[in-house]
Amino acid sequence: MNKVISDPVTKFFISAIGLVVVVLVLKELQFIFIPLAIAYFLYFVFEPINRLLMNRKIPQVLTVIIDLVILILFLWGIYHVFVSSFEQMGAAFPQYIEKINQLVRTAAVYFNITDPSVTQFDFHSWLSKLDYSVLASGVLSSTVTIFSTTFLVLFFFIFISSGHSKILATIKDRYVERNIVLSLEEENGGADTEEEITRIKAGRTNKIEMTFKYITEQVQKYIATKFLINLSSGILFTIILMLFGVEYALVWGALSFMFNFIPNIGSIFSVVLPSLMSLIQYGSFGYTAVILIVLIVVQNLIGNIIEPKIFGDRLGINPIVILISLLLWGYTWGVVGMFMSVPLTAIIKITISNSSSKNLQFICRLMSN
Repeated sequence: MNKVISDPVTKFFISAIGLVVVVLVLKELQFIFIPLAIAYFLYFVFEPINRLLMNRKIPQVLTVIIDLVILILFLWGIYHVFVSSFEQMGAAFPQYIEKINQLVRTAAVYFNITDPSVTQFDFHSWLSKLDYSVLASGVLSSTVTIFSTTFLVLFFFIFISSGHSKILATIKDRYVERNIVLSLEEENGGADTEEEITRIKAGRTNKIEMTFKYITEQVQKYIATKFLINLSSGILFTIILMLFGVEYALVWGALSFMFNFIPNIGSIFSVVLPSLMSLIQYGSFGYTAVILIVLIVVQNLIGNIIEPKIFGDRLGINPIVILISLLLWGYTWGVVGMFMSVPLTAIIKITISNSSSKNLQFICRLMSN
């Protein structure tokens, strides 16, 4: 007979040790789990489109091919925007250096700073201290990592698209079977007949299937909606910056789309970077302040009004939990983990909120805003 551990302290430390082991495994095998997690996110993003295509009797193989074509075109467009923009930045780099020097010197005069290192600031001398060999090797390493990760993401995406339903059905069946066995052990006192046992099985099976379906739909809804909200934010930023005549508006819009996956910190970068570009380009603090204010208003409108309105209070996550998840996923998966911290935390919260366990419900309440 198996011995059941009932001591709460022992359970707590066993759970804590298990959590540490999981984090370490995710960190050590991040080259596998990061592409897998991204591929699953993309699967959920494409799920509404796939469902529509499947309802129109389009074969699954053709549906996956359509998804890949859309995804590859999207990645190629992002790559093309960044590469062409960086080429233009490189050509105009000497002009930007002179504008930066002039801005710093003008600011020194305005604030009555007499330090020669500021009044005679020269960005060229600062750049000359950089170790370009280390920088080049870092860029090369990052490029190889990006391409290998992209390949793995596409590879995983193909298999997830065709095998997700089977995996989910297997997990559901195993969970249903285990839950029914436990239920029968608890309720068997009143289930003396075969008909009564069948009734209990049918009721429990239907309840668990509905729970699994609800969790899956909520996760799909969250990821797809978050993706579309960030995409809308990036498009709005691009249009606003184009109207103000800020250079490389597409780049700042694409960065806004990506940065908004990072809670709090990402939104700061998404408004500060294009504002700095405006300051360098026009050399006007007043014009830059106007752009900064407009971007902040749009960012707050989307992040604090529209997004909570769509998701509702149920997905509200405590700011402390957001900070902890940002640090934890950042430690586990680096910058990619920071981008994925809120979606991953939201998925965990959605899952445990549908559990009947009192301990998990308590954790869910702690995570809630």
